[in-house]
Order: sequence, then structure tokens, then C-alpha cells
Amino acid sequence: MASEPSEEPIAAVAQFFNAKRKPVTAKDRKAGPYPYYGAAAIQDWVSDYLFDGIFVLVGEDGTVQTGDGKLMVQLAQGRIWVNNHAHVLQCETEDDTRYLAYALTQVDAGPFITGAAQPKINMGNLKRVTIPWPAPDIRTGISTIGRSIDDRIDLLRQTNATLEAIAQALFKSWFVDFDPVRAKAEGREPEGMDAATAALFPCEFEESEMGFIPKGWKVLPLSEAFEINPRRAIKKGSVAPYLDMASVPTSGHVPAPPVDREFSSGTKFQNGDTLLARITPCLENGKTAHVDFLADEQVGWGSTEFIVLRPKPPLPLYFGYLIARHDAFRAFATQAMTGTSGRQRVELGQLERFQVVCPDAHVSTAFGLLVEPIRACISANQQRSEVLAKLRDTLLPRLISGKLRLPQAEAVEETSA
Repeated sequence: MASEPSEEPIAAVAQFFNAKRKPVTAKDRKAGPYPYYGAAAIQDWVSDYLFDGIFVLVGEDGTVQTGDGKLMVQLAQGRIWVNNHAHVLQCETEDDTRYLAYALTQVDAGPFITGAAQPKINMGNLKRVTIPWPAPDIRTGISTIGRSIDDRIDLLRQTNATLEAIAQALFKSWFVDFDPVRAKAEGREPEGMDAATAALFPCEFEESEMGFIPKGWKVLPLSEAFEINPRRAIKKGSVAPYLDMASVPTSGHVPAPPVDREFSSGTKFQNGDTLLARITPCLENGKTAHVDFLADEQVGWGSTEFIVLRPKPPLPLYFGYLIARHDAFRAFATQAMTGTSGRQRVELGQLERFQVVCPDAHVSTAFGLLVEPIRACISANQQRSEVLAKLRDTLLPRLISGKLRLPQAEAVEETSA
């Protein structure tokens, strides 16, 4: 067994860059390519940046600990903006900065938190945190293993983002811009589809309350095209998969894994449903998920602040998720919010009026056959990411504590490739 490394306080191994942080209210942010970080996650994407490099972000107030009581740590790379809810740290080398992030994820947050109503970890307390600090070659080896796994996880995430972008582009082309119908009406062959699929689309438009739509298609209110908050049954007191709002992503359809919890009261859902946050600022931030993580016929439950959407046949189930991510739908939902500032919620009666252009059964079926493999691939990639994350979270604590030697960990990591 390897010997235990020495302990060092954070103040001795890292430099703080808190003075460079700058909060910007949502209304004053300009959209752009740079991530805007808060205490626990990326909050937005903005047009400028404050930092360029690799940094460790530790939650300062608000969300300062994980579900299992550890420090809230993010490893941020590239050009980023950080608000004043996260400490910004960096070591002399990239490997040591990465090692610092991994080591801090093992630290219990409790002893360093002040405040009850608003938990906070101030800089003085964070500087007192001590972590194992082995020899430079060991720190580099641990960083290399962690980076290798993180890179594979990141590649899967990038792949999923590309896959979803393809599905969204298809949705917009077929059901918003009506590209195949427009092409046929102009005597052109629709791009990117075979002749059999192209033949399913009409070659002319007709007037509707939404303007011109493909001939034979219908305009229906959301309440007729979808089931909204459909009835599901869970016996009170029974244990079922539970999903809270924090677990729902702001981009991508896959939430964090649910946890088993005794049912009391909340929104109920099944595979094929789409979950839409109905409360501010979660709706505006994009919190939306597609349920495909349950067993067949299993019912899960979650926050009362979810709206559950399920397309009625012949619309394919993933159509519900894609429309929930569509800009026009999200703008309509935001305008349908009522209530006092900071406590606004979507008014269902208003949301039900959203108009959906519904294709015929043949086009609906064809679209489902195209996007279902995309959805399945995204879910499979996410499951692979979770396996890799578990491997990382199993190896790194043992390496950092000195209970596992680098060659052993490297062998395990190679077999997972």
C-alpha cells in the first residue's frame, strides 16, 4: 500500500483571483460564446470573458455543497466569466490546478460553512482547508488519469450536443420552416431525404390561423395536440425514482440520475414524457428533460414545479421534447408566467393555447423513425458518461489519499477505454 501524502492548506498551494470576479444581472448580459459561471454551474453564455486558462471554482454562497456534503467544485477551462458566488483558484501549473480540483471534491464542506439562511464559505475559511499534497510526479500522474477520463466524458457530451442539434435542425426544417413542402412547391427535390420520404409531404400550402401551412396539416392548441400533466399512479409511501429541479439540465435532454425516494406528493411521469420547469428562473434558464431513464411502465416523480408534456399519437414522443426546446414555445411559456417578481410560474391555461402545427400520420411516423435513434444514442452516451464518472470518482479519492498506487489505477483506466 502506498504511503499517505502530506497535508497542505489551500493558501499554501493555490492563488485566489476573487478580485477579478464580476456579477452581471441577467438583463444586462449580452449573449455570446463564453460561459458565465455561478456557484454550482454555468448560468449563461456571454459576449466577453474575465479569465483565460484553467481554474478551480469553489462555491462561496448559495450552493456551497453537493448532495453528499462535499465542497461544490467546478473545473473551468478556457475563456470564462465568473460571478461573485464562486471562489476562483489556480495553482502554478495546469496539472496542479487539476489535481487541486480533484482533491477539493473530497473535502467535507460542513466545518467551513457559516450562515444558516444563506450558507457561505468565505475566503478565510476556504484558505484553512487542507488537502493531501503528494510529490509532484504523483500529482501529475493523478491529474493525467483524471484528465483522460474527463476528456472521454467531454467527448461524449460534445457528441450528444451535436446529435441534439441535428434533431433540432430536422424539427425546425420540417415543422417550422416547412422546407420539404416549400421545395416541392417550387419544383425542387427536398434536400437531405430519400424519394420515399419526400413523397410523404404535400406540394402546396393552405391558409390557417397561423398563416400558410402545408396542405392537409392541422393547427391545434397544445391542449389538443398534447397530454398536459397526464394522470399517473404512485401509491403514497411507496419508493419510486425521484427527480428534483436541480437535476434537470439547462441544455440536453438527459437529467442527472434520479434517486429512490418514498413518494409523498409531486409531479408524476413515465418514459416518453417531457419535463418543463414552470417557475422562474428555471424556465428562462432552459431547464427541460426528456424521460427515458425509467423501466418500462415504471412511474417516477419529482418537483411540483414541473409541467409534464406528452404528444398525442401520431406525433412521436421526442417531438414533445423538441418543441419544448424550440425558441417560439419557450418565449410563449415565458409570456404565460404570472405572479410576483421572483415567484412567477407558467399559467397552464395560457400555455394550453400555444398553437402546434401537426403533420399527418405518415410524416409524423417518418419523423419519429429519424429522431428515435438519435434520442437512443444520446441516452447510451450519457450512460457511458455516468460509468466513466463513477470510475473517476472511485479511483481519484484512493489515489489522492495514497491508498492506491498510480500503476494500478492506470491499468484500471486503460481497461475502460
